[in-house]
Amino acid sequence: MHGKLIYKLVSKKRLYILYLNLSPNMKLVFLCGGIGKRMFPIMKDKFLLKFLGKTLLEHHIIQALNAGFRDFVIIGNQSNVEQIRKICDNMDLNVALFVQKSPKGMADALLTAKDYLLNDEILVVNPNDIFDQSLYNKILEESRKENYASFITGYRVSKYFPGGYLVVNDELELLSIHEKPGEGNEPSDLVNIVVHMHKDVERLFHYIEKTSSAKDDVYECALTRMIGDGIKVKVVEYSGNWVAIKYPWHVHEAVKYFLDSIKAPLIKDSVKVSENVLIKGKVVIEDDVKILEGAIVKGPCYIGKNTTVGNNVLIRDYTHVGENCSIGYSTEIARSYVGDNCFFHSNFIGDSIICDNCFFGYGTITANYRLDQHTIKVKVNENKIDSGRSKLGAIVGEGTRIGVGCMIMPGVRLGPHSLIGPGIIVYDDVGPNKKVLLKQEYYTIDSVGGTNDAKKV
Repeated sequence: MHGKLIYKLVSKKRLYILYLNLSPNMKLVFLCGGIGKRMFPIMKDKFLLKFLGKTLLEHHIIQALNAGFRDFVIIGNQSNVEQIRKICDNMDLNVALFVQKSPKGMADALLTAKDYLLNDEILVVNPNDIFDQSLYNKILEESRKENYASFITGYRVSKYFPGGYLVVNDELELLSIHEKPGEGNEPSDLVNIVVHMHKDVERLFHYIEKTSSAKDDVYECALTRMIGDGIKVKVVEYSGNWVAIKYPWHVHEAVKYFLDSIKAPLIKDSVKVSENVLIKGKVVIEDDVKILEGAIVKGPCYIGKNTTVGNNVLIRDYTHVGENCSIGYSTEIARSYVGDNCFFHSNFIGDSIICDNCFFGYGTITANYRLDQHTIKVKVNENKIDSGRSKLGAIVGEGTRIGVGCMIMPGVRLGPHSLIGPGIIVYDDVGPNKKVLLKQEYYTIDSVGGTNDAKKV
């Protein structure tokens, strides 16, 4: 039995104006049911991360609407479906929402909505990837010119990417897919971006349902079986901007993508700016932000609604600050992503990722550069992964509180809702809901300069 349609929202403003290259029975399917296994301590689904005041999913929906899409299917999971529903309620679109019971891969996700999709053409999209609207336009254009059952997107890479690799012939027809082959075993330099169009959905489901695999690559194996039976699949090569959020530090690349999209400074009328404040470069400063004397805001950067930027604060160079934050006296934030409701006081936050509701005590700093100048490695699951970055600060989970005078070494991960006591140098990762305290012992000396033994208190 396939999944049950749990939510159907129909736009109050039914729009029938479609681009000429978009089929009237085309549905865009966002796959939101997976779980990020490599993002700890970021526990929020990647498509729910906010950039420029909107979730990544909202950005995708707006982009798809601009490309002409009008009918959406979103496949979520039990933990995120209510958040997805709220996003859909606030947007004027036609959407059907399904729940994938467990994260068993793309094939299982599509089967969840099989009965709803059978009579349509579909464009399947992974909303954890970021790309330009031109990709939608290109794949739609290719689908009009070429007579193939399916079209999938390929992107040329110069170094190993932890995803699927495509093998194609001279006509860019797909020969095989190799999922995560491992560095040094890449069969090509062409990787798979999940923006896939399927014109014959019934045949796609036929192959999915007769394919099995011990891994969660049934979808990829089904495409390979289709090709083996002589069904042609075309690879559409894309060379525009692309950010795949696979590891926590890729959030920095996402920030750069969105801040580079800013065409001109935008400072809302309700922003209150004191005297002797310098605002320079491409910045977006949202409603009800307060910027106090002596502060410097140097773009590209973003400051969310109702945030206070205190005296002598420096915010600079691809920093993204969320809503309702308090950036206290003499804090510097450089090249960092800060969530909502965070508090700082005389801190240095460099090349870091700070999730929502975090508190930094006075004088705490995030180190972001190794003295030996090596690139920074981060533990992901049980492996050390080279981030490829010479500068990378802390990655701090939601709700973490850090005392005064702490130092957090480069690439250290602090689990959500952890507590770091004052005066601690944090060299290693800290798990979720953990407390780290420095044990101190006090001694008294009977006389200054005497030979009496010290007595432990």
